[in-house]
Amino acid sequence: MSAPARLRALPTLLQLSQLFPKRKLVVVGDLVADHYLYGQTDRVSREAPVLVVRYESSEVKLGGAANAAANARSLGGQVSAVGILGHDEMGREMRRQFKASGIRLLASASRELETETKTRILAGGVNTTRQQMLRLDRGNVSASRGEHQSQVSRLLSQAARDADAIVVSDYGAGTVGEECHVVLRSLAAKGMPVCVDSRYSLHRLTGLTICKPNEPELQSLTRISIQSDRDLLKAGRMAIRLLDCQSLLVTRGRNGMAIFDRTGKAELIPIHGPEDAVDVTGAGDTVIAALALSLGAGATVLQAAQIANIAGGLVVQKQGTATVSQAELQRELRQPNG
Repeated sequence: MSAPARLRALPTLLQLSQLFPKRKLVVVGDLVADHYLYGQTDRVSREAPVLVVRYESSEVKLGGAANAAANARSLGGQVSAVGILGHDEMGREMRRQFKASGIRLLASASRELETETKTRILAGGVNTTRQQMLRLDRGNVSASRGEHQSQVSRLLSQAARDADAIVVSDYGAGTVGEECHVVLRSLAAKGMPVCVDSRYSLHRLTGLTICKPNEPELQSLTRISIQSDRDLLKAGRMAIRLLDCQSLLVTRGRNGMAIFDRTGKAELIPIHGPEDAVDVTGAGDTVIAALALSLGAGATVLQAAQIANIAGGLVVQKQGTATVSQAELQRELRQPNG
């Protein structure tokens, strides 16, 4: 069969997205409660040079690896989330949301453990948009999570038995330890797509299928200052060697994405949708979820990156921690430029 004929035989991006409900995805990583406090402010405190916020409302959303799982579920996938959760108020709320969303939860927990939580205070004047004023992070430091890492690796092995793809969502809270790495490398060696998003420890997650750094993370890994496409290509090819991965997907904000393979071949993908984002919170979670589901559905790496690019372009037009639905993605894929 000729090369053009093989290309014509590939499923379309829309056809691939229609397979998502039949695909099983496991997300392992730092399960975070995104806690939002909303209020109104119109004066400065007499006690200190700070704004006084009058509380109005609050909400909790699935964040970190939990947001990646929520995005995968919203895109139609059958999802299992593996990680660490406390039995505190935030942990209970996250369990409730996992159940309501139809996400299977496999979590290591103890009564002493505090759920990783990011509390954001958003405030503004009457009839104005609420702006983030402060973020307060709480939860157990990585060192105290060591006792749970072995349990996480066992839960991952269990969940991966009938999975089509794996997402590693590492926010630095200490969930993904060396025992997990061993399991992940074994899965990747057997042909399981293992997609990695790590904020601080990408250099340790070697030998896997595809890694997804953003440009600052790529610069930190390679120590190459990216000022041009030439710098990007040099850094991307070095990262492939350092990480010993099959592919590398670099997210570039308003500059779109770049995809690299082991041969050194690179392809630049322009941004999808408006250049100005409303909110980039959690956008990487949407991208990695769409990427993994697409690979699990049989997409080529380029096709998976294109679908992820479109999903990412949709989610950054939403406020706060958000998801993209399968219907939204398919509606966009049906557009002439989708």
